[in-house]
Amino acid sequence: MSTPASTPSSRRGQIMQTYEMAKRSDPRLGWIIVGTFLVGAALGFGVMWVLPGDGLVGWIMAVVGALLIGMLFALLVFGRRAQKAAYTQMEGQPAAAAGALQMLRRGWKVDPVVGFTKQQDVVHRVVGPPGIVLVGEGTSATRVKQLLVTERRKHERVAYGVPIHEVVCGRGEGEVPLPQLVRHVQKLGRSVKPAEMTDILQRLKALDAQRGKLPLPKGPIPTSMKGMRSQQRGR
Repeated sequence: MSTPASTPSSRRGQIMQTYEMAKRSDPRLGWIIVGTFLVGAALGFGVMWVLPGDGLVGWIMAVVGALLIGMLFALLVFGRRAQKAAYTQMEGQPAAAAGALQMLRRGWKVDPVVGFTKQQDVVHRVVGPPGIVLVGEGTSATRVKQLLVTERRKHERVAYGVPIHEVVCGRGEGEVPLPQLVRHVQKLGRSVKPAEMTDILQRLKALDAQRGKLPLPKGPIPTSMKGMRSQQRGR
């Protein structure tokens, strides 16, 4: 009998790991979560108390409502602040955009570092409803844009007819900041149907086979967003 992919203990471990990571850049996180829980619990207690129910039944409903709404509020605040802390810690690291793109859910295929220069400029590829999205990042906007042009030409040769979008991740003019990257990619439109993605991915395999093994940037590609994505998806 196989072991479940995600057990309660592993989920608790992921939550604690995410909490410790977030607390490093947000020291007040614990107090904020407690305060949010108390506010939500008070609201839940008040709402359930006014509903029909006398005596013991009324008290039980009020307490249960307080706990559920308090926990819901606390989890929502924790998720948002943990995500913000993760972006803060990732920003500026090599290939940070690859870690952020892992937040994309089902229906998206992310391939980190499909293009690379000696100066640590990289291009990641995302295939999804908008078509092909090439995301570049690096220390020089000029080099990144040139690398994107080169990768676009390569992709156009094997994926003709497929919309190709270019995005530069950064804080410069015309660039997309890391915390806004996923939302920006998701808003690029819906030009490709799910059934067409299989054909696109098959065509891209031929391109990837020609590249050989790419030298990866120094240091690990950030993956701290993966655990958070799994929690949000309930895994």
